[in-house]
Amino acid sequence: MEAKCIRQTGIPHTTRLFADYLYDFDRVSPYFLRNPHDPEVFGKAASEVEFPASRRAALVQALRRQNGDSDALSRLSEHGTVAVVTGQQVGLFSGPAYTIYKALTAAKLAKQLSSTGVPAVPVFWLATEDHDLEEVNHTWVFDTSHRAIALRAATKGKAQTPVGRIKLEDPPLGALREALGDFPFGGDIVSLVESTLTEGTTFGASFYGLLKALLGRFGFLFLDPLDEGIRAIAAPLLVNALDSAPELSRQILARNSELTAAQYHAQVHFENETSLFFRLDGEERKALKRRNGQYSGKDVRLSAEQLRDAPEQLSPNALLRPVVQDYILPTVSYIAGPAELAYLAQSDVLYRGLLGRAPVILPRSAFTLLDHRAGKLMARYDLEFTTLLHGEEPLRDRIAQHLVPPSLKGALQKTLDSTSAQLQSLREQVVEFDPTLAASLDKSRAKMLYQLEKCGRKVAREALRRSERAGEEAQFLSSLVYPQKHLQERFYSILPFLAKHGLDLLDRLYENVHLGCPDHIVLEV
Repeated sequence: MEAKCIRQTGIPHTTRLFADYLYDFDRVSPYFLRNPHDPEVFGKAASEVEFPASRRAALVQALRRQNGDSDALSRLSEHGTVAVVTGQQVGLFSGPAYTIYKALTAAKLAKQLSSTGVPAVPVFWLATEDHDLEEVNHTWVFDTSHRAIALRAATKGKAQTPVGRIKLEDPPLGALREALGDFPFGGDIVSLVESTLTEGTTFGASFYGLLKALLGRFGFLFLDPLDEGIRAIAAPLLVNALDSAPELSRQILARNSELTAAQYHAQVHFENETSLFFRLDGEERKALKRRNGQYSGKDVRLSAEQLRDAPEQLSPNALLRPVVQDYILPTVSYIAGPAELAYLAQSDVLYRGLLGRAPVILPRSAFTLLDHRAGKLMARYDLEFTTLLHGEEPLRDRIAQHLVPPSLKGALQKTLDSTSAQLQSLREQVVEFDPTLAASLDKSRAKMLYQLEKCGRKVAREALRRSERAGEEAQFLSSLVYPQKHLQERFYSILPFLAKHGLDLLDRLYENVHLGCPDHIVLEV
């Protein structure tokens, strides 16, 4: 197995905020309470976790109801044990592969902290409250030809229903079996998925079941925030946020302005009337606007006092949710993706105002998985990983250039270079004769050089056309590494990789989680 680290700044769409957090933290230090690069940071964060015994007991009781008894739960019940937390919106067939990478990062950190005298357990927050069904009712896999295949679940539910409660009416198991069945471990993986699905199962239950099957051996506890016991624990923090809402909103708006002035971005849109709360009303989770001390939503208008009297019906928005999470849990660190890290720069003001502390935000490990064939092709065509991150057509052009016979390639380049040099020499003499002719000559020069370069591209495309194998290899590499111009980890589920390489792949990924490395890891498995 070979691993290569690529700086995140070489990955498409890496934001300036994320890059600075990884490589130049001083620039973003005003927006985060903890410096993840400080070697003492985890010990300091753990020492500041004040977690009352009564809250710990209520948490353990709720988690026992959700998870059953385990060594991890026993350790969490002990005074001083902290949590390394990560989470993801519950989605079809475990969602994108990075869900697993986040979890493995959390497990690795919890083990490392425990070995250094900070007792810690990994906790996965099941984001069952979110209600964007279109984001989670589908997933992508690939078959043995590495053709991208979309799988979509048939669902019924109101638009504002928390996805964790929506039933999977007709999970696409047949399509999953057809896609993965010819892989060495395809049958085992499909059977594992099938075992997590029962009649009437919900997105939340199926997601939990599959992650527990995949990650159980790493000692995870899973937390569903829709659980009544969890909501009861969160109630005091939600009431506090409700009482402080005007000042908290002002601080968020000020933080957004600070981020924009520093040429960063505010991940979560927030306006004067934006509320920190949704309201759980029957099967729906309804957004609330805050106007003149009143909260209004679809078919409802409530005072802050009325909301305060029923905190179990409040659900936090994206900025308040992590603070609620870290009130419920004795969190020492949160494992975040790039987008999460960005909104945590906004949530920082809520941490300061409501908790007076914050966990260490550690970016998750990021992987692109290559098989032996992909590695051989990259070597054959002299391809760097970053050259694959531009889409299939630029990749085909790059491979085509490689296929042109060296003598012909040399002749084309020599002609281009000599023509360019002669035209430059001619320009100097023409300008000396009459400067007004320079613009016309420059235009003609550009056209001639363009035609020569176009000839070179035509030769390369003809070389690719003559090699049917090379065209298929370009398609294979693009579909595996950068499908539809998305990073592999953000596009595909982990399932086709497990079907191809077996469940032991999870252990190999765990071994390659390097907590001190902020880079993107290209791993040949």
